Parts: sequence; C-alpha cells; structure tokens
Amino acid sequence: MALARAFSVALVGVTGAVVEVEADLAQGLPGLTMVGLPDTALAEARDRVRAAVVNSGLPWPQRKITLGLSPASLPKRGSGFDLAIAAAILGADAGVVPPDALLGRVLVGELGLDGSVRPVRGVLPAAVTALQRGFTSVVVPAANLAEARLLPGVEARGVRTLTDLVCLLVGADYDEPDGDASGLDGADGRPALDLVDVAGQVIGRTAVEVAAAGGHHMLLLGPPGSGKTMLAERMTGVLPPLAPEEALEVTAVHSVAGVLPPSSPLVSRPPFQDPHHTSTVSSIVGGGSGIARPGAAALAHRGVLFLDEAPEFARGVLDALRQPLESGRLSIRRVGGTAEYPAGFTLLLAANPCPCAKEAERCTCPPETRRRYLARLSGPLLDRIDLHVRLPRITKAEILAEDGRGEPSEQVAARVAEARDRAAARYAGTPWRTNADVPPQEMLRRWRLHRDVTAPAEQHLDSGELTARGFCRVVRTAWTLADLAGLDAPGTAQVEHALGFRGLVPAGRRAA
Repeated sequence: MALARAFSVALVGVTGAVVEVEADLAQGLPGLTMVGLPDTALAEARDRVRAAVVNSGLPWPQRKITLGLSPASLPKRGSGFDLAIAAAILGADAGVVPPDALLGRVLVGELGLDGSVRPVRGVLPAAVTALQRGFTSVVVPAANLAEARLLPGVEARGVRTLTDLVCLLVGADYDEPDGDASGLDGADGRPALDLVDVAGQVIGRTAVEVAAAGGHHMLLLGPPGSGKTMLAERMTGVLPPLAPEEALEVTAVHSVAGVLPPSSPLVSRPPFQDPHHTSTVSSIVGGGSGIARPGAAALAHRGVLFLDEAPEFARGVLDALRQPLESGRLSIRRVGGTAEYPAGFTLLLAANPCPCAKEAERCTCPPETRRRYLARLSGPLLDRIDLHVRLPRITKAEILAEDGRGEPSEQVAARVAEARDRAAARYAGTPWRTNADVPPQEMLRRWRLHRDVTAPAEQHLDSGELTARGFCRVVRTAWTLADLAGLDAPGTAQVEHALGFRGLVPAGRRAA
C-alpha cells in the first residue's frame, strides 16, 4: 500500500477551509473511488485527472485508487481540486513525485484532458485561507498567478500544464509564467465619467458630494432628462480609491464571482453595479444551486449599487436589500450551506415621479396612480435612505450654457477625501470610518449633539414625520455636512440641511 497527501481549499462564499486530499494505492481491481462529499463536477475529476496524466506522458497507476477528501463532512464543489488530486496520486505512485514535496503547499486548479491547467474562480480567497492555516506556498494556474500574488506573505507559483507541476515538485526547471501584479492599476474598463458633464443640477451635485463623503444612501427623484443617471454614474469618480485591505476584500468577492479581468485582477477603485430592473432577487442578493454565489449587492461592496427606475424593480427585490443596508453583510442560506458575503455598498435609487414620466404640467396620471407608483418603494426601505433629493427640470439656459458647468470630479473628490479624513480621525480606534457606518446607538451615545442643535429634528420626531431610525440618519448626515464644511461638530444649520435632504424643511431654510 502507498499513501500520499496533497492540500487544496474548499470555498463557501469568500471563506474557505483547507481540504486534505489523500490518495491510497492498494492491490485490487484497477479503478478510482472518491469519498468525502464531492459534487458532480468534483466526482467527474476522476476522468479528467486520468486523461490529463496519461496525455502528459506520466504513468497512471494500474491499482485500486482510493481518494479521501477531508474533512469528510464538508461539501466540496467545483473543479479546483484537480491539481491536488493528480499530485496526490502521482505522489503515492513511487518514483513520480516525492510525497514530501506536497507538504506545506496548497494546490488549486482545473485540469484539461490534454494536461493543461485551466483557471478557476476564488484563487485570492483560497490563498488567504491557505495563509491563515499556516501554508506559505500556493500553486495555481498561470492565468490566476497575478491574482494569487496580490496577497503578501504567500509564495505563489504558477503552472501551465501538469508536467510543469511535476517539474516544480521534483525541483526541475520549467518555463514558469511571470504573473507580476506590481504594476496593476485596478482599471475595470469603464470609461472615466466626470461631474463637469452634468448641466445645472446644483442640488443633485451637492447631494452626490454629501453621499460620497459620508457613505449615505440616496434617492434621486425627478423627471426624465433631469440628470439622475448621469449623477449616479459619476459618483464613483468622487469616491476615494480603495485602501489596500479594502481592495483585497473587494477583489476576493469578484474572484469568487468569476468576473475579474485577467489583465487587471486587482479591484482598486470603488465598484459600480447597475442591474436592470428585470433582475431577480437571486441576481441582486446572490443565489444559485448549492452554495449561493454573490449577486450585484456583494459585487458593489465598497462601491455603488445603482437601481435606475427603482419602482420598476420587483417589490421583493427592493425589500431584500433592507438587511444588507443595515448590517453591510449578506447571509444566504441554502441546502448546501450558508454563504456570507460583505455588502457594504452605497445604494442609489432613481425614479420618475409618475409612470408616464411627463412634466408635472403635462402629466395625466390620476393622483392614485402616482401614489401607487411611488408606493412600490416601501416605507421601511425609504426610511433607510438618508438623502431624498428632488431634481428640477433642466432649463434651456443650463443645457446650452458653455461656461455654466459645475466643478469637475477631481475638485469634488478632493473635498470628499478631506471630509472622510476628518471622519476617520474622529472614529480612530473604532471599526467605523464613515458617518454612515456608525450604529445609531453609538452615534447618539458617543457623539451626542446638544439638544439646541437637534431641536429641529426633534420637532419632526415628535410629530411622527420622522422615525427613530430617520432621526439618527439625519444626525449622521449633519455630521457629514460638518465634515465637508471643516467644522468640529454640526450646528443647527447642518441639522436643518440634513432635514431638507429628507424633504422636511423648505429649501430656503437649508444651510449653504
């Protein structure tokens, strides 16, 4: 009897567990038996691995082969175990691969029938799991090498074929891919959009700046052509670049989803997701058979989730966002297990005031029709939206003006960065970095404002126009306005301005 062990990683969401792949060669009828809760794709590995070994010119053991995937109680899915399975079998077959060469390494990759090593999803979170479990070396497909090398502290090696893997394990030279990730800028292929392109809309531009500075959710309500979509699409341009640890966190989610571009596997800029209004709950919050895969909400983590024509989305889709809006995480339970994904996004909703989407003076919709249309946005969802912004129709003068454009995104982004730095300094030593991150009870307990300052909001709270949650969100927005103004704390003007963003104070009473 001959025995060898190799190691791989099983992912559930963006978290993983190291899987020990044991190969036992014994006397008996030649064949391969796999145990340890493999799914269909993994069970088919017996045929892929055998063809890959034979077509690579390597010997296939003519013995009874038993493969054990441990821990046996953990479901294993996908084809990323192929490299570890092949290495374990070749390690158990004396004279092919030294069994000791498999120790301390994690192998992730899919094998083609010709022995080529194909890319797989989730290489970055697999490397993170390996490092956390004490492994300092990972072997991945050449196409995933740049992604694996994003993680410091891990020696990542890339292989193009099964023969390359054998050469690596026996210490022979082979044509190792470069996979240099040091020069990656995180470009995602989206064109650069600038706020200077937006004509007029001082209110909308200010709201975008406030939302970006504090991480506040926002509803843009206005007639067609008022610039709702243009403003939303330009919000990521005023957000600060992702910090290194944030970039790795976002990249891990995109890696599991399989949407990382090979030429730029690091997501260093805030992502932007704008699903169509026909999207299902599963496509927004995540789903699929077995372990749920990330949806648009998780892919928008640390960035913007934009729902254009929000009332056209199914009611269940919109209400499914209420939980991640509060917690910043998604926990999706399926029969195959529970997948958890980070979902700390900024939600932007855009809506017309009525179904016909005509100007107010030309609208023929009955009042009840307009009420039902906007009522598709439920009260509990709207209560979680900090900024409710009504955009006016753009005038002819604003459209045709040559020198009446607003500031470019670069200038707005500089103010946003300064405001975020002030908030980060205030919350130093806490897990929060923006005003929208702070739980309501902590905001009212540790950064309580004087009653004279919050008096305008308290009046609306007493009258029932403002809920307890809404009151806390007004206070958080006031802190953001103070950060943008360079103040140590909000005053009454900032509180009234924050109330105005919820439609509770006449525009004339807002602070400048």
